[in-house]
Amino acid sequence: MSEDHDDDHGPFGRPLFDDASARALSRVGVVDVGSNSVRMVVFDGAARSPAYFYNEKLMCGLGKGLAETGKLNPEGRRRALLALKRFSLLAKGMGIETLTVVATAAAREASDGPEFQAEVLAQTGLKIWVVDGDEEARLSAQGVLLGWPDAKGIVCDIGGNSMELAKIGGGTVGQRVSTPLGPFRLQQVGDTPKKRAAHIDRILKDCQAKLNSEGERIYLVGGSWRVIARLDMERRGYPLTVLHEYRMLPKDLLETMDWIAASDLSQLRSKTGTGVERMELVPLACEVMRELIKMLKPSEIDVSAYGIREGLLFEQMPEKLRARDPLIEAARMAEKLSSRIPGFGKKLYEFLLPLFPEVSEERLRLIKTACLLHDTTWRAHPDYRAEACFDNATRANLGGLDHPGRVFLGLALLHRYKNSRNGSRMEPLFKLLREDELLDAEVLGKAMRFGAMFSVGDPRRAGRMVWQPATRLLELQLTEEGRGLFGEVAEARFNSLAQALKAQTSLGVQP
Repeated sequence: MSEDHDDDHGPFGRPLFDDASARALSRVGVVDVGSNSVRMVVFDGAARSPAYFYNEKLMCGLGKGLAETGKLNPEGRRRALLALKRFSLLAKGMGIETLTVVATAAAREASDGPEFQAEVLAQTGLKIWVVDGDEEARLSAQGVLLGWPDAKGIVCDIGGNSMELAKIGGGTVGQRVSTPLGPFRLQQVGDTPKKRAAHIDRILKDCQAKLNSEGERIYLVGGSWRVIARLDMERRGYPLTVLHEYRMLPKDLLETMDWIAASDLSQLRSKTGTGVERMELVPLACEVMRELIKMLKPSEIDVSAYGIREGLLFEQMPEKLRARDPLIEAARMAEKLSSRIPGFGKKLYEFLLPLFPEVSEERLRLIKTACLLHDTTWRAHPDYRAEACFDNATRANLGGLDHPGRVFLGLALLHRYKNSRNGSRMEPLFKLLREDELLDAEVLGKAMRFGAMFSVGDPRRAGRMVWQPATRLLELQLTEEGRGLFGEVAEARFNSLAQALKAQTSLGVQP
């Protein structure tokens, strides 16, 4: 594209996923060798919000018993080596030239850690990069920023043998500390919750002296935290089981941990599908969380599905890609790959914009996203297209999107294909929105439903809408081309939009 057309993308900015520096991120492979699990993720990372091309985890327990023996767990070491052999072969099969392998607390603290690294290199060709606690905290915090650019507070990443804390804000990572507060390590500390609480409290006091955090948000990273959050959803009867950006108040989480302590863990496992090895560590993780709440007095506790692996991807992103909105970039990539007319979403957005003269920036980005995604499920069966839209929006792996935002986006896309939401199986999720938000999503969806079929080239060439909220008048000013396009179906959809707005309609000629 020539420089003469730099501004053609308007509020969306120029797409970056075709830029050479962004294309270089396609098929980025990362392996995280943790104290509890070994996981390989292959990112299709050309967009700002990464897609998970491949994701496999094995609960090896590499750091189990480390505090007692000073060495890696023998069975965990054997299983980790087999997993790494498999991952190396999988990466070759996917054409991944470089697989980045990072090891954390277990490998850096075990006396036989260097021996394990050498064995892995000899048998798989994979070089393990062992990061210290400070670097682990930084990478985990970067992962949170990848999916949550405006995050401000404390990132808390719990592994099997350690827990890292990092201060974030303004898109950067600040002060960070590493602690020996992983559940495996706590198994060797004291024989009662009271003794462990005193131990945890002493360590967190030192952390607080460095972080100086009180009343901020805590962003949770790590499998044990995710299980606790999933159990919080179960206790509350929460309708959307997407963990990323799930938000909890401290008092609610304390109640959930009381409920966990009084429950049969095997029954909780069966309800949530949690593995035995992971559930074993939950009670100890709860003990750490109680002291964190007491010490840091957080305003809110939020879950991040992104951590050290995403932090490694963020590390490789060019600065111009980091600066982009992950939600918008992911939607643009989806439009490019899945819509019938890539690029139409921007035109639709500009055609609909007069309907939303005074909305917030956050609402505006949801409107942009909806317009980009409005046609990405067109291949679904017509009877299920509306539901497919809703499912894609609410359950997709998207960064920069909270749960009410997911439901708003999903409902708008549902109304893109369907006039009524009554009797929908998604109805339990609607309670995450206020009544006015439900109506706003309906208006957006019906506006897209009209605009997308009014003109398949560019609806702005066919006419423009003028919305007068004070008098509840919706006017459509038609061009010569638009008069020919405004047939019976278009008129019916325009009237449906007006009904959602509780407006009268008027047709005119575009001056």
